[in-house]
Amino acid sequence: MNVQDKSPTPSEPAADAALRDRVVRLRLGLEEGLIGISGLVERLLIGLLTGGHVLIEGAPGLAKTRAVKRLSAGLDASFARIQCTPDLMPADLTGTTVWRPDQGRFEFLAGPLFHSLILVDEINRAPPKVQSALLEAMAEHQVTAGSNTYPLPDPFMVVATQNPIEHEGTFPLPEAQLDRFLMHVVVGLPDAVSERKILDLVELETAGHEQVMPLRLTGEEIRRARRDVANVHLAAALKDYIVRIVTATRDPDVAPEVRRAIEYPVSPRGTLSLAAAAKARAYLQGRDHVTPDDVVDLAADTLAHRLVLTWRAAADGRTARDLVAPLLDAVRPL
Repeated sequence: MNVQDKSPTPSEPAADAALRDRVVRLRLGLEEGLIGISGLVERLLIGLLTGGHVLIEGAPGLAKTRAVKRLSAGLDASFARIQCTPDLMPADLTGTTVWRPDQGRFEFLAGPLFHSLILVDEINRAPPKVQSALLEAMAEHQVTAGSNTYPLPDPFMVVATQNPIEHEGTFPLPEAQLDRFLMHVVVGLPDAVSERKILDLVELETAGHEQVMPLRLTGEEIRRARRDVANVHLAAALKDYIVRIVTATRDPDVAPEVRRAIEYPVSPRGTLSLAAAAKARAYLQGRDHVTPDDVVDLAADTLAHRLVLTWRAAADGRTARDLVAPLLDAVRPL
């Protein structure tokens, strides 16, 4: 099979070159103010271009919140930040119904979820009821308050952060909610060169020379870009490759060592997420077709959080991300 087969079907219009150029300029603007985390920048844009949600994990001080706020500065769309605490209530996110005595009626006051870009800081500090309310918004793009259901804006995207170090007073995210995140991105510590550049950047900003975003994408441009991403060509051989990677987490014959460490394998949503993310990566790199490198590069971020390890594998100190590399070694593109 030829994975480079990129002949578009008649129903696939060519991507808008001017619009893609604006998306690339947005990416460059993000990277100017975010040193050493170009991978996170790419993942945030992939989430934006696919309508998916992103979970960012990293120690404090790694610019997770800064990255999302800078993304909001490049979008002509509403933005809200929700700081999670153990005493947070669902109504603090969704909104609440209040009585208007002067009008003789109840009125719904929308909460912060009714924005296009939502930053949910330290999501694992939110109690289960709040996480359930957030799950409905992420899964259905709607909020239910009382007996009424309200649609959320389009575009709508949730970016959540969590701290892997401090676990006191936290509530682990349920598997159903983890599965609703398109990607789980782990941010590591920068190297010495990047850290020096960070120091110089912060000094400039402190002196009043802040890096301004070069443009603001409108909601209509985001929707058009999403349609272009959906039309990026994914060859049949690459579709088979993605399916073989995901089903290998269920098949004891493909990668036996990996399968023995897995209690619950990846669901079909993992297949859909990896395919969509690969298309968005190809679009960001100026291609009208997906390559095997797109799939390999995004496999860990789209699949690892959908794997549940056996108790023995967890006791041995293994993580779901540890399983992705041997999985990719066992399943090769045709």
